[in-house]
Amino acid sequence: MSQIHIKLSEPEGHLPLCSSHFWGNPDLPLGFGYPTYLDSDGDPCEYRFLCQINLADLASCDVGNLLPHKGLLSFFAKIDNYLGEYEEFSLGGFISGPDDVKVLFFPEVGLPGMDTGFVEKVLVDEDDNPVNSGELKMNFSATAFKDCWEEHAVLAEPTHREWETWDYPFEDWLVLLQVDSFSGKDFNLNFMDCGVLDFLISPKDLSMRNFNDVRAIVLST
Repeated sequence: MSQIHIKLSEPEGHLPLCSSHFWGNPDLPLGFGYPTYLDSDGDPCEYRFLCQINLADLASCDVGNLLPHKGLLSFFAKIDNYLGEYEEFSLGGFISGPDDVKVLFFPEVGLPGMDTGFVEKVLVDEDDNPVNSGELKMNFSATAFKDCWEEHAVLAEPTHREWETWDYPFEDWLVLLQVDSFSGKDFNLNFMDCGVLDFLISPKDLSMRNFNDVRAIVLST
């Protein structure tokens, strides 16, 4: 398996609908609600949106043809704690439960800007100010970017894992997406002392294009 490296950059203007980007707001089908979970009090809370990947953008890098070459993958997780906000702490050094992360797959999505049935879902606070950080453009390459320090990657090798396999029953699961600790103008994302967040998926689910049981783990340096 060859990992696909990700480089983030500030876009020139607002990216087209259903483009690959980190932060910003998710593009969701008309009438599709923003993903939520129930907190310890039973109240609904919005997941933190991390990124969305238009799979057509990385098709040429997917030499093993492990991913669909069309569609939109959107990643959400309970990571407020790692952004310095006081929220429930759930993701850590053990493989998470099924509700700690959320991955949505929209197979009908084509090239960026072509799907009129989608809309940008913007979360706002009580003063109608956007909650999410500014969007960052995602660029993909089969080889590492020479001028990129962050280790963001799709189909990543578990290089930060200090043991041979994941714990039972996840031994053969793959790293669908690795998100590295990094900071920007309006955020500081730090996974337990500059670690990484790995989204894990079973090989069977990946082959069947089923993203309903993705788990996660934080690995720290």
